[in-house]
Amino acid sequence: MHHTQNSLQPLDTSGVELPPGWLEIVEQIAVNVHETWVTRRIAEGWKYGIKRDDERKENPCLVPYCELPEDEKEYDRRTVIETLKTVVLLGKAVTTPTAVSKSDSAHC
Repeated sequence: MHHTQNSLQPLDTSGVELPPGWLEIVEQIAVNVHETWVTRRIAEGWKYGIKRDDERKENPCLVPYCELPEDEKEYDRRTVIETLKTVVLLGKAVTTPTAVSKSDSAHC
């Protein structure tokens, strides 16, 4: 089904504040989101290219997170923050059974 911009109705998370400590994990989750995307793209036959070319399946963002331009990192961060706010808005809780150190998620 084709949706127009006017038919989309995302939840309004503008008034949601993240619980203490959640902003500290945004970067770690953003790294994972990006690396999951890269892994999926490579499995689909995509490869690194200087500019995006859908026909040739090339994309300049098929690099480790730390090598992304800041605007691409910010896109991933915004996605993570919006997702976490949605979890809060839906009344769900996130718990951590074990702590993951920052060095465990950094690959650069």
